[in-house]
Amino acid sequence: MYPTRLLSLLVVIAAVMLRPIQAAPDSITYLAGPSGPGAGRHLVFLTGDEEYRSEEGLPMLAKILSQRHGFRCTVLFALDPDGTINPDNNKSVPGSEALDTADGIVLALRFRQWPDDAMKRFAAAVARGVPIVGLRTATHAFRFPADSTSSYKHFNDFGREVLGENWVSHWGANRRGATRGIIEPGAESDPILRGVSDIFGDSGVYETHPVAGAKILARGQVLLGMKPTDAADLQQRKKRKSDGQEQGINDPMMPIAWTRLHESPGGKPNRVFCTTMGAATDLTNEGLRRMVVNAVLWGFEIEIPAKTDVRYVDDFAPTPYAFKGYRRGLKPDDHALGKVLRAGASVLPAPAPTKKS
Repeated sequence: MYPTRLLSLLVVIAAVMLRPIQAAPDSITYLAGPSGPGAGRHLVFLTGDEEYRSEEGLPMLAKILSQRHGFRCTVLFALDPDGTINPDNNKSVPGSEALDTADGIVLALRFRQWPDDAMKRFAAAVARGVPIVGLRTATHAFRFPADSTSSYKHFNDFGREVLGENWVSHWGANRRGATRGIIEPGAESDPILRGVSDIFGDSGVYETHPVAGAKILARGQVLLGMKPTDAADLQQRKKRKSDGQEQGINDPMMPIAWTRLHESPGGKPNRVFCTTMGAATDLTNEGLRRMVVNAVLWGFEIEIPAKTDVRYVDDFAPTPYAFKGYRRGLKPDDHALGKVLRAGASVLPAPAPTKKS
């Protein structure tokens, strides 16, 4: 006979071994902090771009909006079958049920081909009139091929029809000329720009021509280098736009942030903010973070304070943007409150620069 103590230990071990294994969560939700104007509202963050590390930048913003401003925030990721985050998997968006209760959406997607059930939920949220904040590649969030059987191929035009612009072209060169945000004359008193100054990002300016009726808040000055103190690029005098016309690269500067009201056919209107900045490294800039957080508050018609709190909740050291440059082996709960992704951890070497969007 086994001694009583040994028998008890064997029973405990057997219970642990026979306990059902719980699957890791396929998304992460940050419960609302103790107070804030977003109380009772559910924000859903949609990550999924191959280059600009939205899978790092959006969880950071969700932490700020939950803990500092009272929203409940759910972040969705593109995942591999083993549950690890893979932004290159453009058909993956587990946890899309969160969109059924979304009161607002923040997205930084690029060329996604989601299954119809997820697209149906996304389309329904847009039709409900939820406020929408689009960052960087959200202008080209979806791309279904012509032979796709999806019922949502028309969402290839989501950028132009909802946000106010599609993908057009690179205007400033990634990794060679950074972006300085210049407030549009006449927009200085816009509430989204309250407390916003010194906007800077290390991603390049996009060519944009927002739809009629969009209110331009800021334009992107192409710099000669990658530091905030670098001079504006005045040497590259002419550049050809998508319509074939030439103009100075900074004359005029391209819009990088705007708002508009999207009238959804058969649905309710959406208050929309879009910025073509928004790489995770861009979001280390306090001015840009404040503009984005202010835009969320604006979308809900919440009074914007003189200087919105955009301090990090956890330390933030994003991976430099690059195709194939995402951190391997991470799961959604690696972005939990209190966890910090150290710079360079689980990252493959960045590939050579590319001209892709």
